[in-house]
Amino acid sequence: MLLGVDVGGTFTDAVLAFDGRIVTAKAPTTPRDQSEGVLAAISAALEKAGRTAAEVEVFNHGMTVTTNALLEGKGARTALLATEGFTDIVALGRQDRADLYRLCAARPAPLVPDELRFGVRERMTPDGPLEPLGAVDTQSLAEAEPEAVAVVLLHSYRHPEHELAIGEALAAALPDVHVSLSHEVVGTFREFERAATTEVDAALSPLLRRYLRALVQRAREQGIPEPAVMQSNGGLIEAAAAAGHAAWTVLSGPAGGAAGAAFVARSSGTSDALCFDMGGTSCDVCVVDGGEVQERGAGEVAGRPLALPMLAVHTVGAGGGSIAWRDGGGALRVGPRSAGADPGPACYGRGGTEPTVTDANLVLGYLDAGSPLAGGVQLDAGAAESAVAELAEQLGLEPRECAEGIVRVANAEMVRALRVVTVERGIDPRRYALLAFGGAGGLHAAAIADELGIDTVLCPRASGVLAALGLVVSQRRRDVQRSVLLSGEELTAGAIATVADELSERARAALGDAELSATYELRYQGQAFELSIMHDLHPQPGELRDAFEQRHRERYGYHDPEQQLELVTVRITATVPGAEVALAGDGDPAPGTTVMGPTVVRLPEATVLVPDGWAGAVERNGTLRLERRR
Repeated sequence: MLLGVDVGGTFTDAVLAFDGRIVTAKAPTTPRDQSEGVLAAISAALEKAGRTAAEVEVFNHGMTVTTNALLEGKGARTALLATEGFTDIVALGRQDRADLYRLCAARPAPLVPDELRFGVRERMTPDGPLEPLGAVDTQSLAEAEPEAVAVVLLHSYRHPEHELAIGEALAAALPDVHVSLSHEVVGTFREFERAATTEVDAALSPLLRRYLRALVQRAREQGIPEPAVMQSNGGLIEAAAAAGHAAWTVLSGPAGGAAGAAFVARSSGTSDALCFDMGGTSCDVCVVDGGEVQERGAGEVAGRPLALPMLAVHTVGAGGGSIAWRDGGGALRVGPRSAGADPGPACYGRGGTEPTVTDANLVLGYLDAGSPLAGGVQLDAGAAESAVAELAEQLGLEPRECAEGIVRVANAEMVRALRVVTVERGIDPRRYALLAFGGAGGLHAAAIADELGIDTVLCPRASGVLAALGLVVSQRRRDVQRSVLLSGEELTAGAIATVADELSERARAALGDAELSATYELRYQGQAFELSIMHDLHPQPGELRDAFEQRHRERYGYHDPEQQLELVTVRITATVPGAEVALAGDGDPAPGTTVMGPTVVRLPEATVLVPDGWAGAVERNGTLRLERRR
């Protein structure tokens, strides 16, 4: 029996897969101790399935511990050891700005304060040591009482000897302090991004270790196996490895949803889909091409760079619990502030008084106050109407007009997010199906499809728990990467093979018998950014050039056959396939059921609004496929 549990902002979802069946359950998320909500969701699923904890063979977990800590700027007390003269590299950052004309926009403060930054006498060049490693002042470091230490030395991505020596010294002098070495966490060049990522890893790892230790203990007491943890790259990793490198899990929650969306798209025979996961707190969007979620070699979360492979998921603050408000100019706004799980939307009856997207949908009649939401939440229509009416008075609107406005504003925010991952990247959204999930996704899917010119909408039966289902079917994965900066006569088939073979050994050592794939990040010499090319482990330079120039033409409209090519980074990915799970169409509405708008379709954990002009039917796997009527 396979178990997947995903922690969301409002609900914690559990999915059990066994004997060709899928059993789902929800429990309110417990922000102060997420493991309580996890065990409550597992208990609810086991009770619903009539099974015992001892029958669980595999437990896969996606959580928001590191995500929330990074968003809130909270972490363990962390020190930074860097090459002398480079201790302020994260504070200095880069000169680029997200908003060109916001000259005073503040960047997130470094997670390591100035007094906890220590210089180390050493100098490593790309070709080897220039100045030997000096003594590390472990006494001063110990007096600073850090919970974690980030070690970031120049060119350690090529020559990690000095970082390894410092790691050994810290392990001997400060055995209870977590240590993150940049060449192990990242392994690539660009000092700022590598330092910022290692700082995040060090600051969050003690928090994640405490959470996983508590979860493992509680699971063991219930007879449940130790969990595997979802990483930002869409693959699972052992709990111990995740606790040692928290930066790998910052997008753990969204990655599970993306994996589940790709699985449902493939099972419905749809290889290309735009996916949006609208939960209680936020909306995550991504692109599935050829049945696989698009990836990127690095990204940014909460304004902090993460130089790690991750699924290309874009997040906006537009969930069912997003709070509607009037801004200083008198305009209606929605989010990014959320009512979360506690107190939740006003209609949850838990003390919330501010109007949310869920309250607006209830006022409009899209949700049924007589039927509890998944997770046992009984809706209070009166509380929703009061909250929306108060905002409507501030805006000079009728309550229903205000509710319609809340929904339209939320839709606009999600459309904007989907355009970021499509139109702004040269992708035409009209050639994709829209796959909507999350507890609130189906209520907004058709309206969003109308805005983007999309003719097909897919709403899985397990929409409300799709991230947990994605965890059940996800592969195990480990990425190992290194910057090599090879060009000219150095860029030979032998040099490429040497690096690929070395990284392959490290990947297999981490994951065992696994399938290996290679990604090569290339650029024309003199360019500042690279394009990622997937190829086999031992390519010829000419093969890489042909693939790169084709990608360069697709992205930029031209290529330069006279320009010298540079191989920047080699990344080897080891994967072990996930479980094969059949999506059954059991339940109501039954496969073959047809629907025609305007109507509302109620799925086990989600509600789908089918407007006028849309119609469809339930497929064999339980997915509701809607098509625009011509």
